[in-house]
Formats: sequence, C-alpha cells, structure tokens
Amino acid sequence: MSNRTIRVNELLRRELGDILRKHYQVEAVAMTVTEVRVAPDLRDAIVFVAIVGDTTFAEQKLRWLRRQAPAIREELGRRIVLKFLPKLEYRLDEKTPKANRILGLLDELGPVPEEKQESTP
Repeated sequence: MSNRTIRVNELLRRELGDILRKHYQVEAVAMTVTEVRVAPDLRDAIVFVAIVGDTTFAEQKLRWLRRQAPAIREELGRRIVLKFLPKLEYRLDEKTPKANRILGLLDELGPVPEEKQESTP
C-alpha cells in the first residue's frame, strides 16, 4: 500500500467520523468509523463501521447509513479536495464484536496467577 493511499484512508476515516458526529448526532451516536480501505486507483473505498448493540440494531443502523450515503458523500466532497472522490461502500466491522467477546471470556477466567520467580545467586 502506498503512502498516499494510507494518508487518504486516514483522512477519509477522520472526516467521515466528524461528519457523522456533527450532522447526524442522534442517529450516529452508536457508530464509529473504524477503518477505510481505498482502492489503489482512489475511485472506490470500503468504510468499516462498528455499531454498538445487537445484530438487528446494527443492521438497522447500517441500512440507515447506506440511505444517507449520498448526502454524506456530498459533504465529504466539500471538505476534501481530491481528483476523484471515492465511491463509498459501508460494511459492518466484524472485528470489534469478536474482540469484545474474547476480552469478555478472558475477564471470566479471572486474574492470571503470578509465576514464582527463581532468584539467581
């Protein structure tokens, strides 16, 4: 991945999060833009969104986000100057719930007992 692609990924992630926070406060309160992956030609991008809640709530919010996509892209175009503004495809971030589940399981195990350390003479 080129340095430019990495910078565009981060810029889009930051700006999309800001747009959701400022213009869609009530609807987007449970959403976080976790990652953006732009194609090498910078014409398409996949936006990964983590949504707090059960699966039906997450799917409902993702559908809402896809309906708002044209307005969000228009606002993004006002903020970012690129030769081609990428077409955004929104997907649910599956990594966050899995990570939370693993952390929950680790918490259930309890604290890790400390190993006895041998002193060296």
